[in-house]
Amino acid sequence: MDTLHQQRMTRRNFLAEAGGGFAALALAQMMARDASAETLPPFRPRARRVIQLFMTGGASPMDTFDYKPELERLHGQELGPKEKPDGFTAPAGAIMKSPFAFAQHGESGRWVSSVFPEQAKLVDEMAFLMAMTTKTNVHGPGTYMMNSGFLLPGFPCMGSWISYALGNVVDNLPTFVVLPDARGLPYNQKGCFSSGFLPVIHQGTVINAAAPQPVPDLFADPAYAFANPAQDAAGLALLDGMNRRYAAGRSGDTRLDARIDSYELAAKMQLSAPEAFDVSREPQWLQNAYGMDAEIANDFGRRCLLARRLVERGVRFVQVWSGAQGAVKNWDNHANIVEELPPMAASVDRPIATLLRDLKARGMDQDTLVIWTTEFGRTPFAQAGAGRDHNGGSFVTWLWGAGVNPGISYGQSDDWGYKTAENETYCYDLHATVLHLLGIDHERLTVRKDGIDRRLTDVHGKVIKEIIA
Repeated sequence: MDTLHQQRMTRRNFLAEAGGGFAALALAQMMARDASAETLPPFRPRARRVIQLFMTGGASPMDTFDYKPELERLHGQELGPKEKPDGFTAPAGAIMKSPFAFAQHGESGRWVSSVFPEQAKLVDEMAFLMAMTTKTNVHGPGTYMMNSGFLLPGFPCMGSWISYALGNVVDNLPTFVVLPDARGLPYNQKGCFSSGFLPVIHQGTVINAAAPQPVPDLFADPAYAFANPAQDAAGLALLDGMNRRYAAGRSGDTRLDARIDSYELAAKMQLSAPEAFDVSREPQWLQNAYGMDAEIANDFGRRCLLARRLVERGVRFVQVWSGAQGAVKNWDNHANIVEELPPMAASVDRPIATLLRDLKARGMDQDTLVIWTTEFGRTPFAQAGAGRDHNGGSFVTWLWGAGVNPGISYGQSDDWGYKTAENETYCYDLHATVLHLLGIDHERLTVRKDGIDRRLTDVHGKVIKEIIA
């Protein structure tokens, strides 16, 4: 099949022609609301929707979830590499112990730093990947890799692949929603939520949760009386006809199809969005529990609450970002981790814990998967006195909810938290596991692009069965 033909194929045509278990699975998932599938999926889906919490900048594992007593013993000793490794912003300094106290929590005895007192109470419900690693020490490529499985731009992110494979749950809200930090977009900007070579309709819909109107221009300005519902409908009908005639002769370009779909979705969202995006409809005690009563947690808490409202109403994949690109006000703690990490941790700790409790109280833990991750870790060596440099060698990810084996950990870093030591895990393995929990075989979710059968996990990846219940 040549590339042009592949680009011209719709998702449904692709599924009809592809054959095999994945085609039957994906088509069944897309049409589940309308008809029953004759062919069962190769394995039972455990999750129906996903919330991904992404800590921009590289959250330090040895100061959060990966306790390293050896750093205390070796504190101050010059044991790091003599030459600056690629991606480090400065030569390695002396070994630096964590400035934060660690304690064991829950029946699992999970060690957690004092910066996460609320998440520490829920460790028996989480599954930890303690030996995550990546191929880079640089933010941009690392963020791409954790989202799309590739170091370079141009590839679909996980949310887009999931949207493409399973389609929407409801017709009046986007399938894939992105809630960036109010301070700005992450590294790579909107490239992190790109649909790459998949149809544009599967890219993330970016919502500014802090704005008075999270979805801009959804309604006409009251100053223009002629823009009433009747005229709006007539204008959209005319525009729809023009667009479809234009698109008929350009079937290889998915951008116009996506724009038509976005107009149709916008019309439906005029009814659904005002209610869905209005977190003030939640009880005040619950808003406070999410941290909206505290300046430090208000933004992230609002977005966590909004994420719950959206998945509850049928959005399939929601990303909540903590931190924007840049040298400050994110998890990129180069200068002074004692001063920089605690406020970032405080901004997310209570909101995340409340999100998990809220989902569980509503019974949504049975079909909602929550993922906490970052693009890489930090060095066990000091930088600039009390900071930590980039380190792709080892970092931590946790999963919670549908299909997750709670209270366990998989993998282990070395005694310094510098490199992986046991059961090394890449983004490919994480992505394969997430797709598995959604009922998708990661090796069969493919699209032929430029002569290559591309997939989210590239040519790698294994399902981490140890963390699946």
